[in-house]
Amino acid sequence: MASEINYAFKVIFSACEELNFMERMGILGPRGTHSEAAAVKLNETLIKKFELVIFKEIFEALNAVEENKVDAAFVPVENSLEGSINITLDTLAHSDFIVTRELIYPVHNFLMAREGVKLSNVKKIFSHSQPISQCRNYLRKNFPNAEIISTPSTARAAEMVANSEIAEGYAAICTERGGNLNGLKTLAKEIQDNTANRTRFLEVRRRPKNFNVCQMHGDKNLIICQIDGSKPGALYEVLGEFARRNVNMTRIESRPARTELGAYIFFFDLEVDNFRRLLFESVEAVRRKSIWLKNLGIFPVIRV
Repeated sequence: MASEINYAFKVIFSACEELNFMERMGILGPRGTHSEAAAVKLNETLIKKFELVIFKEIFEALNAVEENKVDAAFVPVENSLEGSINITLDTLAHSDFIVTRELIYPVHNFLMAREGVKLSNVKKIFSHSQPISQCRNYLRKNFPNAEIISTPSTARAAEMVANSEIAEGYAAICTERGGNLNGLKTLAKEIQDNTANRTRFLEVRRRPKNFNVCQMHGDKNLIICQIDGSKPGALYEVLGEFARRNVNMTRIESRPARTELGAYIFFFDLEVDNFRRLLFESVEAVRRKSIWLKNLGIFPVIRV
């Protein structure tokens, strides 16, 4: 009996210890957005879960990491249809962060309304501008006369529809979770024009004092650098460092350096294979050709 009690205390103590040391991760809110749904899905893949802390803007979530208010931030960086999330890229370039995980999350858009509203009497459709764009063909075909209204988030759209009168014929394009949280019912599911629509999310943390990228493991390496744009062939020379060593570059993106007109910084996603030495050699060669270079680390890519 005593041993059973001791075991029970150990289980309780272990659970409390895990709870006390649960890391906090900032995400873009409110509850019910695609970002929250992706963060919930990420938590499902992890042994050690995060406590999710909601922020109103992506910059606020990233700034909370910098100010040590949360341990990590989980932010969108690119959508397969709408392109890059510029605020994420710009903040990564001008802050001292590393990336420790990537999640590729399939986008699911639902048309949801209050109980009693039918497809045939939908008059106004609310959503964030991105889902509206992602469902443009569906809306044109099925609701040519409906008024389409942009909102700050899909969660806000669901909230507005929940507070409407049935006779008004309001509907929201939102996540299923966002609709359910507001008591809405599904009128149509998976209404996005492209079923291959995906959003990439990055888990971002403060850079440790003794950061060593060589000790990291994963599928991808992200580097950011600024090169001398006034020098002819400067970008060509940088790309050549990767090509000569057979380092596969899966993505390149440019953003204004915000120093002067015509100055740009570049983001490179590099594939990590068994020949890590060649990868590190290429990055160091690019560093020598750059005004500055940041290596944000090697990290795993999770596909759900």
